[in-house]
Amino acid sequence: MTEYEPILNNIKKYVELDDKDEKQFVSIIRKSRIRKRQFIVQPGYVCSHQTYVVKGAFRSYFVNDEGIDHTIQFAIEDWFISDFNSYITQTPASLFIEALEDSLIHQIEYNQVENLCSINQKFEHFFRIVAQKSFAFAQRRVLSNLNKTAEERY
Repeated sequence: MTEYEPILNNIKKYVELDDKDEKQFVSIIRKSRIRKRQFIVQPGYVCSHQTYVVKGAFRSYFVNDEGIDHTIQFAIEDWFISDFNSYITQTPASLFIEALEDSLIHQIEYNQVENLCSINQKFEHFFRIVAQKSFAFAQRRVLSNLNKTAEERY
């Protein structure tokens, strides 16, 4: 098993990839080891990457004006995490994303993803599907928050 097989298998759930496609994608991945409690995104800084969790766990959250933090998402192995609003609009982030344990991640930079999508329709298709699924999940969560008690949600 190659070190990139998990992320490639994730993509292959949605699109077929040949060897050339795989090499194109792997060429834009930046591997990193992250320590527990280390931040990969912080408010005020533009989130220029999406992060795929190879090993470990992360939490994204924001802190309100009263200093109370609110969890937005958890990400475990084989999940992507980012401040997607910051990433998509290339504006300063509003979320913290913190490692909950020592982790291994693959990160892909915004400009490299945009370039890859412009030259390979398979990746344009993949990232569109991922964005649509993320939007649908976010909508379900908002509706759940509006319609259910905290006890019913959890």
